[in-house]
Amino acid sequence: MTKKLKNMTDTNLLLTITIVVFFLMYIGAIVFQGKGFLKPQTFFNILNANAALIILSCGMSLVMITGGIDISVGGVTALVSMCCAVYLDYKGGNVVGSLFIALGIGLAFGLVQGFLVAYLDIQPFIVSLAGMFFARGMTTIVNTNPFNVANEEFVALKETRVIIPGLGSVNKLGKYVNAYVEIGVVVAIIIVILMFIVLRWTKLGRSFYAVGGNKQSALMLGINVKRTKFLSHVICSLLAGIGGYVYFLHVGSGAASHAAGAEMNAIASSIIGGTMLTGGVGNIAGTFFGVLSLSTIQNIVSSAGLDQAWWTGITIAAMLCLFLVIQSVVMSRKNAAMKK
Repeated sequence: MTKKLKNMTDTNLLLTITIVVFFLMYIGAIVFQGKGFLKPQTFFNILNANAALIILSCGMSLVMITGGIDISVGGVTALVSMCCAVYLDYKGGNVVGSLFIALGIGLAFGLVQGFLVAYLDIQPFIVSLAGMFFARGMTTIVNTNPFNVANEEFVALKETRVIIPGLGSVNKLGKYVNAYVEIGVVVAIIIVILMFIVLRWTKLGRSFYAVGGNKQSALMLGINVKRTKFLSHVICSLLAGIGGYVYFLHVGSGAASHAAGAEMNAIASSIIGGTMLTGGVGNIAGTFFGVLSLSTIQNIVSSAGLDQAWWTGITIAAMLCLFLVIQSVVMSRKNAAMKK
């Protein structure tokens, strides 16, 4: 019980740090980059552009909490986008059918990778690396040429906007423009809430933390470690399928190059959000703010006129180093407390 409370304390500490850092960055953006960041739509645009990443990061955090990792989520996202695009445009499909395709692809990857990791005890990095290569390769096999989807039903769904009342702004022409979010943002928020509830208040969620904290202790508590690890990979890949469809809704096209580096951004967001690579510590709310922090720093760099890709990479690397140092301090404090 003491160890469980300790893990919760570490999680809350890292979550608090993440939230504080995000607000400090956003306030800094307002102060140094102008009033554009004061407009609510600027914040909503961050959500619109990163709805898929929020979903992918939720799945990544879950796997990392159990002590694993999954670097196939970017490839799954690209494969989902291409398969759905081909189905809708070339096969005369509909939106419901394309959604089932996305869920089916995610579930298939989760079942295979989860079985290999949990029941055959193969390292998750190796398994998901193979999954990433397979997904990228299959994306090219499905279709080599990028194209925009013209299916009317899908285009109508893609262009659907959820109006946020009272948060609009007046443009340069003096016309009031409503603030809005895309459908994918609504899906992402729902998933964040559901994942938060699962990890915070369910037996399965406690099992994820226990397995990531100490497998032997989890076994002694009667937790089925293999099944728990298996479920973590299944849920992660299923979320990758959903995230892939949300990404597809945002870009409206299929291409082999889609979601390049998404798995790295998901890992970075999880770490910034307070999820430890060693497992046992993490929070979905922190992951949500981790994605926002990552996107905010990218917007700040871009607004400062540093459009070259390496500046964004340098700033993200600096943020990761900062949070890894913070995690190291937390782990040192935790180990010192356990020795007493």
